[in-house]
Amino acid sequence: MRHLPVRMARWSARHAGRAIAGWFAFVVLCLVAGIALGTNEATTKDFWVGEAGRAEATATEGGLERSPTERIMIRARSGELDMAAAGAAAQDVTERMRDLPEVDSVAAPVRSKDGEVLLVSVVLNGPELKGKKNVVPLLEQTAAVGADHPHLVVEETGSPAISKGVNDQRDEDLALSERISLPVTVVTLLIVFGSVIMAGVPLLLALSSIAAAIGLSMVASHVMPDAGVGTNLILLIGLAVGVDYTLFYLKREREERARAGGRLGPEALVELAAATAGRAIVISGLAVIVSTATLYLATDVIFSSLATGTILVVAVAVASSLTVLPALLVVIGRRADRLAPRRAARRARRGKPARAGRPETGRMFGALLRPARTRPALTLCLSVLVMLGLTVPALGLKLIDPGKDTFSRDIPAMRVYDRLTESFPELFVTHEVVTRSTPEQAAQVKRALEDLGRRAQADPLFARAPKEAESTKDAQDATSPENPTNPKGPQSPTNPRTPAISEPTVRTSADGRISVLELSVPHPAPSAEAIESLTRLRQDHIPATVGRLSGVETAVSGDVARGRDYVSHESDKLPLVLGFLLLMTFLMTVWAFRSVVLGAIGVVLNLLSAGASLGLLVLVFQGTWAEGLLAFDSLGAIASRVPLFLVVILFGLSMDYQVFVVSRIQEARQNGMSAREAVLEGINRSAKVVTSAAIVMVTVFGAFVALHLTEMKQMGFCLAVAVLLDAVVIRLMVLPSVLLLLGERAWWPARRPGRTVRAQEPAAGSPAEVG
Repeated sequence: MRHLPVRMARWSARHAGRAIAGWFAFVVLCLVAGIALGTNEATTKDFWVGEAGRAEATATEGGLERSPTERIMIRARSGELDMAAAGAAAQDVTERMRDLPEVDSVAAPVRSKDGEVLLVSVVLNGPELKGKKNVVPLLEQTAAVGADHPHLVVEETGSPAISKGVNDQRDEDLALSERISLPVTVVTLLIVFGSVIMAGVPLLLALSSIAAAIGLSMVASHVMPDAGVGTNLILLIGLAVGVDYTLFYLKREREERARAGGRLGPEALVELAAATAGRAIVISGLAVIVSTATLYLATDVIFSSLATGTILVVAVAVASSLTVLPALLVVIGRRADRLAPRRAARRARRGKPARAGRPETGRMFGALLRPARTRPALTLCLSVLVMLGLTVPALGLKLIDPGKDTFSRDIPAMRVYDRLTESFPELFVTHEVVTRSTPEQAAQVKRALEDLGRRAQADPLFARAPKEAESTKDAQDATSPENPTNPKGPQSPTNPRTPAISEPTVRTSADGRISVLELSVPHPAPSAEAIESLTRLRQDHIPATVGRLSGVETAVSGDVARGRDYVSHESDKLPLVLGFLLLMTFLMTVWAFRSVVLGAIGVVLNLLSAGASLGLLVLVFQGTWAEGLLAFDSLGAIASRVPLFLVVILFGLSMDYQVFVVSRIQEARQNGMSAREAVLEGINRSAKVVTSAAIVMVTVFGAFVALHLTEMKQMGFCLAVAVLLDAVVIRLMVLPSVLLLLGERAWWPARRPGRTVRAQEPAAGSPAEVG
């Protein structure tokens, strides 16, 4: 592996035109292959987890799975609702919806308890996840009815409309993040290189790597289904690591150019850079890939999609740095060599001296490094204490699976949802009790489920009891969206009733083996009341009723059960993922630097960085004090996917900086410097480029704080904070302090290398034989 980057750089340098053409042909091929095959999207069953997943699998087996449902609300624009006009609008809605191929059935209109809202429920064809694609014609028809009845407000909501709104908002947010991060990245690169051409190279390679990875992810989805989140992460990680890897390589090539003083050709300079920066990029990329691969251990389709997207874009970014980047540098270098005499002549005519090389470390970096250089023990103690102090809030971490109740109210369907649940609170949450038994037990199971329904309705945590209903069971059956006798049409759209939507309904499969009981809860899914109702249902009501029947399998699903079981599933997997992550981080560091001590140091430093960033995440997002500052509504908890995903990604990204910094220290040590000299030399030479790379990453991740979705805000904030802490506190204070205090012991069991002299540089224009 040590010689592979040099061999690849040598070939690319000698065949620059073919290397550049081959790279962009590869990018096009990836996109064409991806578009040709399309994306294999995850289905509903791919998301089944825990008891809720077992319940949904059983219900699906019996043909009783949950169907995507839309709710059309009709209310007065002002004053009281005119029932005649509302009934006419409901009739119009019903007829329009009934003619749509996307619609399975339309329920009879239901009037709210206060009489101010008329509700029409529409069940869509197909599985639940397809609803967000099939809902567009329904929204168009709802808008048309509203235009035909200007004195009424006709509006639509439901899980499909909300999902579509979330997707649309996410697309707008991603475009916004790109508008924020790209200009800052360009400015940062211009400051680092002082050249438009050199600043454009990292962006070009990052964007082409992203394009290739998107195409490859579409191909990979036919092996591992795509959960719809992989592309977002490819954009996020691709821009960050793509720019970083190119930045490290470019800086090293410019160092070699300055050191050679015109005595070496572009090909030789590229090979010298490949021998050091190229190897570090390969190790760093492998570290990120190996760390991210631990997400597969979570056995979750979302984490698998995230892992696949990250692995692909990092692998492609590494490949671009080893192939097309050397070729581009040779082309740019040849052009610079041709123009150099003219520039020197112009400067001489103007009486300007030749440009002096810029110092590796400016005043700011010198000030940051001074504490570790002069007082390493004190700096180490204070820095670690600060990081541990920032970690403390993470001990109070609470997890939640954010559902539709937590989405931004900038989404129109969410504002309608709030009005819907205000008029029909029983539509907040539905628990679904699913049973499997023999056909001979069907009648007995139905009676037990009905008894369970009565017990639940008498419980204050559930929706109102049947005695409060203002209609008969016949009215309830007539208005049930799932009523098989009500295909595509209502019973009486112009004579609506006020049925007890919340009354328990039992549905049984055709073979009598599987039954489903639906119970309504008038509380939002993330609320303590809704969670307590699930606990009471599982632990009290079911064991006292259907749970007494021998040979009957029972499981509970629904909005609350899905979220709670998902959080529990992730919590159970966390120790396994974290254990493998720590092990692989240790092994990768030992393999890269042949030092057990450095491996242990890497693990501890990564834990400090991840712990401090999670602590700040809890401090900012779990409370309410920062809501106005960052424009979010606190969930009172952290989205359940965030901690596990962030710890894995942060370990990978932290390894980036660990590899690049320690590689420079190792190189100085191999060139004969003492342990102290090597540490200071390596940190001095890497500080500016590492910090510049961190600025790019912080910008990319920080742009996500401006997004609407709270979960994405949390991810962006935590990643940005972690990278900043890692680049400044860990790499400029903690790491040099530790290495200065340990001296040669930091490299155990590797032996002290003999003093070596830098290899004789090849003649100008000749390839370097570097290995």
